[in-house]
Amino acid sequence: MELTIQSLTKQYGSKLAVDRFSTNLSEGIYGLLGANGSGKTTLMRMMCGLLRPTSGEVLLDGVNINDLDEGYRELLGYLPQNFGYYPDFTAWDFMLYLSSLKGLPKLTAEERCGELLEKVGLYDIRKKKIKTYSGGMRQRLGIAQSLINDPKILILDEPTAGLDPKERAKFRNIISDHSTGKIILLSTHIVSDIEYIADKIMIMKHGQLSQQNSLEHICDSINGFVWYCKVTLNEAESYRNRFVVSNLKHNGDMVELRIVSEQQPCENAVNVSPNLEDLYLYHFKEEA
Repeated sequence: MELTIQSLTKQYGSKLAVDRFSTNLSEGIYGLLGANGSGKTTLMRMMCGLLRPTSGEVLLDGVNINDLDEGYRELLGYLPQNFGYYPDFTAWDFMLYLSSLKGLPKLTAEERCGELLEKVGLYDIRKKKIKTYSGGMRQRLGIAQSLINDPKILILDEPTAGLDPKERAKFRNIISDHSTGKIILLSTHIVSDIEYIADKIMIMKHGQLSQQNSLEHICDSINGFVWYCKVTLNEAESYRNRFVVSNLKHNGDMVELRIVSEQQPCENAVNVSPNLEDLYLYHFKEEA
């Protein structure tokens, strides 16, 4: 199974939200990184068939997803950034309702709903109305509904928003368990969530695919650009104003800095191995 994104473009007036974005996705977990306004949500909505592109197309095994129509939706699971729900539904009724929309037989649906609500820690409160849930609970329900039809293609837009560290760890385990033989694309601002589970990373900038590589090699492009140094407390503020500082730690009278810069920031600075957060800060210096 292969999902091909071919010169996908979406224009709103004079603004290009997505600009000739092209890539091929095969089985595995893909992490999509980008600053706010980089076009991630627009891209994902076009991949789900919810938004018509201005030009370009999305193909599944060579066939346009619009031609596949219902056949494509049967393979798809989606968690939007702003997850919509019926506040007076209970979680159980909501899951059963979505199961019926996906065409699951009643007994299969009940079994599947119970299993997923158990996985996301909502089974014991499944009969409570969704409007009584906290933001984190509603987000977990969103994750459960995206998996209801055991999708072959799973698209998740900011899935860990509102989740605490324990819930995020549980989410990563669920996605990893679900990933065999599937195409999974997830977008998040929480770099560690992608770093733990993604096979490949895509960097999206100004509507375009800026970089794509395996997790193992994605940071190769900034080898030699990450530095460690110790400076005085008075010097630290100057360095923060002049450089992208990815980490700052006070150590007695000195301050330890991790700096992302193409130039050596000071004489005693030494190179260290870059990580995904360094890469993110390097690409989005302006936002940092």
